[in-house]
Amino acid sequence: MAFFGKKMLKKSAGLEIDDAVLTLSKPETARIEWTLDRRPANAYFLLVGLILLMLAGRLVYLNVGRGDYYSELARNNSLRSIILSAPRGIIMDRSGEPLVKNTPSLDGVIIPAALPEDPAERQRILDAVEDIFRPESAAWREAAESLVFRANEAVLIKEDLTQEESIRYYSQANTLQGISIQKSARREYMNGPIFSHVIGYEGKIQQTELAEHPEYLLTDTIGKQGVEKVYESDLRGVHGREVVEVDSLGRVKKELGIIPPKPGKDIQLTIDKGLSEKLYTTMAEWFMAHDLKSGAAVALDPRSGAVRALVSYPGYDNNLFSGGIESDEYRALIENPAKPLFNRAIAGEYPPGSTLKPVIAAAALAERIITPDTVIESRGGISVGRFFFGDWKAHGFTDLRRAIAVSSDVYFYTLGGGYGGIGGLGMERMKRYEEHFGYGSRTGIDLPGEADGFLPDPAWKEKKIGERWYIGDDYHASIGQGFVTATPLQIANSIAAIANGGMLYTPHVLDGTEAMSRPVSVSADILRIVREGMRETVTEGTAQSLQTLPVAVAGKTGTAQYGTGDLTHGWFVSFAPYENPELVMIVLAEGQSKDSTYHAVPITKTVLEWYFSDRNTP
Repeated sequence: MAFFGKKMLKKSAGLEIDDAVLTLSKPETARIEWTLDRRPANAYFLLVGLILLMLAGRLVYLNVGRGDYYSELARNNSLRSIILSAPRGIIMDRSGEPLVKNTPSLDGVIIPAALPEDPAERQRILDAVEDIFRPESAAWREAAESLVFRANEAVLIKEDLTQEESIRYYSQANTLQGISIQKSARREYMNGPIFSHVIGYEGKIQQTELAEHPEYLLTDTIGKQGVEKVYESDLRGVHGREVVEVDSLGRVKKELGIIPPKPGKDIQLTIDKGLSEKLYTTMAEWFMAHDLKSGAAVALDPRSGAVRALVSYPGYDNNLFSGGIESDEYRALIENPAKPLFNRAIAGEYPPGSTLKPVIAAAALAERIITPDTVIESRGGISVGRFFFGDWKAHGFTDLRRAIAVSSDVYFYTLGGGYGGIGGLGMERMKRYEEHFGYGSRTGIDLPGEADGFLPDPAWKEKKIGERWYIGDDYHASIGQGFVTATPLQIANSIAAIANGGMLYTPHVLDGTEAMSRPVSVSADILRIVREGMRETVTEGTAQSLQTLPVAVAGKTGTAQYGTGDLTHGWFVSFAPYENPELVMIVLAEGQSKDSTYHAVPITKTVLEWYFSDRNTP
């Protein structure tokens, strides 16, 4: 059944409802139709139109009438990425003791893009910065104005702020648009003067360094010297970032996300902290007691080339640089006649004196100039024409081993230049063997600033000085004088090759470094004979005071005159224990008087006694 209004229509057989509707009468149709009332629809559309009109009006108002206001708000409330500095890696000695640590600090910075556009207001803020932080340099101001391409980046005003400077800033922070304080870290070096020439220091990056490292930020630190510089990429780490919403004064309104920083890699050195401290303090005490101003010392493991100690005296406090050195402090360092910034151990080029004689002895045996038993008499010197070449004393008849032990100059004059029927090596052959033992070129140590030393030859003298090479030049070169120069590290490394049986290692300060080496061109039997002569230096030669040490020691003294006065450089190079060497050490005392005792020998004795005995005493 289907219903239309109140009338029920019956469905005839075979008749569909649509057909029924079409056959309705006019009165029946009127009963099921009604008229649509359009008033509610019109009201609805009117309401929608009014709302749209109001929205359009508001949009026009916001963009035209209040456009400047809201644009300023948008500028003043923006997203900013705050750098989270990565902690720099720690540097440790061979046993894991830290030689440096990170100390929290605060830096004053300026963000050029956040400064107000009004010139007068901008100038007021820059002037206020001068008064608050009192930076010594105006570089921050120049950088803030010139580094447009990095205008959103913070520019360092002053690092390691004092409490007073921080208080001055926070008391005015609400009026210092574009100026802020960032958390940072400053390196604190342990026993700075002792380790400064190994560790070096880090400091804020400079404009010239930014050109080489464009990935660095203007507020970043970078290694400047020593291990800090050489292993910068390991120590640096990766900065993190925190995205925040800030207001016009740079105050954080909302934290939106964070990427944590990745700390730098900790590195372990081959350096023995205790040995380094003992060497430095012993030298300092001895030098002050005997009015000596400067010197150097190096200790190596002859089995691997690992550097156990590297000391340059006087040192400097590298903490001065990590905190931003003041101009008067820096001036005091560079004007100090003792040159504390100069790394004598690897950059000082000195006449090696008699410390070169073991290499000359090895060369003479290899070239069969003599045999180990060849005896030469020293009566205090030799005469060649009208020239006299003196010995430091008359030694009488000596063979090779004793010549090393008593340091007979006459014996080595003969080996180098020839005398009394014995043909000498000559400079070309001496130079070739010295180069085999590492003289005349850098050792390759993983520290910056190493010097080459120098080995002359006849062609060089002719070109440089305009004179031919004389036999006297051979004599001087054979005892480590004349034009020959070497660094303390080179001498120590050459003796290490003798001590270990003929392997010249590349010295290194980073623990775990693959030991790079090459053999010297001298047989093990020859080196054994040279070692026996160096042992006699202690048993019956120029360093007999070392006989009381708890281990057998071998060594070689050396005295090298320099300049035109009576001052000399005093050397002693040693290795111990004699039968199975684990330590080679050289000590240099600069500027001792010609008639003074061997200052390097007693320093060595004190240090070796501590190393092999007292160190392990409770």
